[in-house]
Amino acid sequence: MSFPLELRYQICMQPIELPVFNSVALELLQLLADQDVAMEQVIDTINKDQGLAIQILRMANSSAYTGRYKSDTIKESVNRLGARQITSLAMAASQAALHHSSDPLVHQIMQGLWQHSHACAVGCRSLAGAVGSRDLAEQAYLAGLLHDIGKLYLIKAMERISLDPANQCSLDLETVLDVFSDMHVEQGCRIMDYWDIPQRYCQIVAHHHDDEPDPDDRLLTIVRLANFNSVQYGLNLYPQYVQPEDTLSEVELLGASEDVLARLETDMKAACA
Repeated sequence: MSFPLELRYQICMQPIELPVFNSVALELLQLLADQDVAMEQVIDTINKDQGLAIQILRMANSSAYTGRYKSDTIKESVNRLGARQITSLAMAASQAALHHSSDPLVHQIMQGLWQHSHACAVGCRSLAGAVGSRDLAEQAYLAGLLHDIGKLYLIKAMERISLDPANQCSLDLETVLDVFSDMHVEQGCRIMDYWDIPQRYCQIVAHHHDDEPDPDDRLLTIVRLANFNSVQYGLNLYPQYVQPEDTLSEVELLGASEDVLARLETDMKAACA
């Protein structure tokens, strides 16, 4: 750790409620923890936020999701795509909207975080389908989207600190990246717990950088492979500062062929095009 202990202290004193989740998207994610959730409940929840509902409808009618038919209403979209895929769209749309700042450096970092998270989400979904875990596809998408949520919280906390005249603090890239490296898992776990995110995703946040990850956790293995490969693809936040990871064990655990890895690269890069 090369950043001042005072900065760590100030970060830890920031309010946990800093906006890293849209309330409606969060409610949808929590609803899906109940296997018996009714479609009408999902629809009513989405319609609480008309701006988000419009974004979901736009994404549901994009070329990636339409198939032969387009939807005119949220109800039609939910019936066509299912509650899990709609929740993925809601979380993606709302997360994209949260990665913005009026500060040029902070905005640049946030956009890099979003590019990485979105690419990992798309890559995880693609990978799940390609290695015989299609049943995990939507969980994989959300796990990829949320695995670095601690970084979004940290950059918002650091921006808040820098805007307080009493702190006499200005941000620089090296300090931000040092804070990310040292604190993003810890703070990610903290906010996932605070917002009562389903435990499955909390485990991904907690263990995606473990030296000895659980080899039987297929969802974690999928996220780790997409996350580590993002560095090779230039889709990590400032990849020149990141040491590439050895992904041989993840490749072997998933039985990912060269064709699967080539498709993963194509899909992740396309997500950022």
